[in-house]
Amino acid sequence: MTTEVTNPDKTVAAFIHLSTFSCVFLPFGNFILPLIFWTAKKNDPFVNEHGKQALNFQISLFLYFVFLLVLGVAGVILIGLNLSIDEPFYFNDHFMQVGSPREAMPMIIYALVMGFFILALVALDIYAVISATIKAGEGELYKYPLTINFLTPASSSGSNQSKNEQFNNTQNQTL
Repeated sequence: MTTEVTNPDKTVAAFIHLSTFSCVFLPFGNFILPLIFWTAKKNDPFVNEHGKQALNFQISLFLYFVFLLVLGVAGVILIGLNLSIDEPFYFNDHFMQVGSPREAMPMIIYALVMGFFILALVALDIYAVISATIKAGEGELYKYPLTINFLTPASSSGSNQSKNEQFNNTQNQTL
C-alpha cells in the first residue's frame, strides 16, 4: 500500500513536530499547538500518524520529567534529613545550617545527578523533535524513542473497522 504524500501534508506534519518547541513561550504549548495542527488535518493518514507520535512523545517526556522531579526532591529531602545525627540539618530565616560542607556532598551529588537526567531529557527532546521534523519533511514516518503509546498508532493489519464492528463480525461468524 503506497500512498503519495503531498507537500502540504509534509508541511503540516513538520509543523506538528516543530510546534512542540512552543513550550518555551507558552505554558503547555508542547501539547496545545501540536494538538491544534493535528486535529486540523487528522483525516490525512500521514499527518494523523505524525500527530499521534508527537503527542505521545511529549506526554511521555512530561511524565518522565515529573517522575524525575519528584524523585529528586524526595531524595534531597531524605538525604538532607539523614546528613548528620550529631548536628541538626535545618533551615532558618537567614541561612541553612549543615554540620560541615563535607556532610552535604551526598545531597549535592544527588541533586547534580537528577539535574543531569533532566538535562538529558531536554537534549533528547530537542534531538528527537528535529529528527522527526526532518523525516516528516522527507515524507517518511518517524518513531520517537522512549515513547509510551497513549494515542494508539494506526494498526498494521490494514483493517479500518472499529472495535464494535470487529466484535459484530466475529459474532456473526460463530453463529
